[in-house]
Amino acid sequence: MKLDKLIGDRFKERPSDCQIDSHALMVRGGYIKYVANGIFSNFPPLKRVTRKIEQIIREEMDVIDGQEVMFPVVMPASLWEESGRYTSIGSEMVRFTDRNRQPLVLGMTHEEAAVQLVREYANTYTKYPFMIYQIQTKFRDEARPRGGLIRVREFTMKDAYSFHTSQEDLEEYYKRAHKAYENVYRRCGAKNVISVKSDSGMMGGSVSHEFMLLTPIGEDSIAICKHCGYTANVEAAPSIINNVRDEVSEPLAEVNTPDCHTIEEVCNFLKAPKEKSLKAVIYQKNTDDSFVVLFIRGDLDVNETKLTNFLGCDIHPAVIDENCGLQAGFIGPVNLKVNGEHVVLFDESLKNTNNLVCGANKVDYHLTGLDLERDCPNIEYHDFAKAIDGGICPECGEHTLTISRGIEVGNIFQLGTKYTKSMGMTYLDKDGKEQTPIMGCYGIGVGRLAASVCEASHDEYGPIWPMAIAPWQVHLCAVRSDDEKVKAAADKLYEDLQAAGVEVIYDDRNVRAGVMFSDADLLGVPLRVIISPRNLDEGVYELKSRDKTLEEKLDPQNSVARLKELISSMIEK
Repeated sequence: MKLDKLIGDRFKERPSDCQIDSHALMVRGGYIKYVANGIFSNFPPLKRVTRKIEQIIREEMDVIDGQEVMFPVVMPASLWEESGRYTSIGSEMVRFTDRNRQPLVLGMTHEEAAVQLVREYANTYTKYPFMIYQIQTKFRDEARPRGGLIRVREFTMKDAYSFHTSQEDLEEYYKRAHKAYENVYRRCGAKNVISVKSDSGMMGGSVSHEFMLLTPIGEDSIAICKHCGYTANVEAAPSIINNVRDEVSEPLAEVNTPDCHTIEEVCNFLKAPKEKSLKAVIYQKNTDDSFVVLFIRGDLDVNETKLTNFLGCDIHPAVIDENCGLQAGFIGPVNLKVNGEHVVLFDESLKNTNNLVCGANKVDYHLTGLDLERDCPNIEYHDFAKAIDGGICPECGEHTLTISRGIEVGNIFQLGTKYTKSMGMTYLDKDGKEQTPIMGCYGIGVGRLAASVCEASHDEYGPIWPMAIAPWQVHLCAVRSDDEKVKAAADKLYEDLQAAGVEVIYDDRNVRAGVMFSDADLLGVPLRVIISPRNLDEGVYELKSRDKTLEEKLDPQNSVARLKELISSMIEK
């Protein structure tokens, strides 16, 4: 490929609307073009990157006995009605009708389509186990697309679905899939990817893992124990708090706290640490707008995923007015009165506590000396808090949890019978009895993985692509292409590299060296060969690696062999 024919422009200025580096570099380097919010077109360099990622994924899926299929992007609503998700999923799923007024959906995931494809075929135990996968375009109407390809609405994804006759067989296959995912990220050069326990969310199932690329710009929080190696998404990580009661419980007392609405204001006014306070966080259920009053230790935050899982429905921050009976900023568990339907919950962080500060359910007043065992007997505690930095690890029990940021680049789920049962998929076992198969689900976002690799591997000048997924393997620069000797030597090397099967991008434009090298940095090709009058006078070509770890003089007679050797070693590495 000659660079002067490459579709897409490259430029120096960072776009003002790009918040993270990978987004800015992909715009500057001519990889993506904005179409609409969360929707992009891909220029050839990115298409070449994603095609290589897809090939690596295919190879690893085939190793674990996957069979590639293709599901439709548009599906009848009836499929999703069978599973129950047509109504349970919110506005992120696009629903529409065709000219015959038949309700349809755009595929945001394909569990229903997978079951529909094989439920007649897999009617006997002899057909099991098996796994099917696809690489397909999906659409999810994300409320807040961000970060270029990190969070989009339209995306390409590999999703796989395995079917089993026993939980034991699913668990064994799940391990194989987990290993295959590790291989995919290793082969793609995705550094610092770790597997973490996660919340299954709308996918369902009891066991799930996310693969997270650790980076400060990540939108997910991850709890990591450096002592024992425990990892989990903060949404799924238990919050363990060991409180020590004061020896003496003070009497409950009402204290005037004028204009103190927040925990910070109250604790500062009363000169009490936040750990010795109880705060109320108020929500309403999306289903009926009934109130959920959650009490938690004042220094902790609510994990809304844990709360929605406990309630079995989505929630939103409450709208508190004079009709609900609640006094915003002064809500407490003693003599609490809420008008209408409501749920009152207590977080486990309040276990074994006394002498707490809390709201008095009266404007400008709080209580001191709260002892929940004494003042609110027979309450139940549940885990609703976010794990904290320095918290207790649920595996080893040490105060060694750290909270890091990461980008989710893949996920795997043990779905169980959530979809096969609801959609009536059965098989006959060896005794002729009807059984429901068990499913696993395995997803990787292709564009997100490419952007994540760029985010993890770049400098201020452009991406530093790993050899295995780089758009080209060699970037050939003919500096002073108006020089006949330079042009002749560069043309010959270009032809020889192509004949040898090397992927090469050739820049023979008559431009300044600075412009040429700036474009080369933005394309991020791992190996760069420079042919210039000075190099030819020395009888060599100049070779540099994009990551600046390699610089040497190439013998023109042996240049192709040397480049092929380096390419092989870099892919293997």
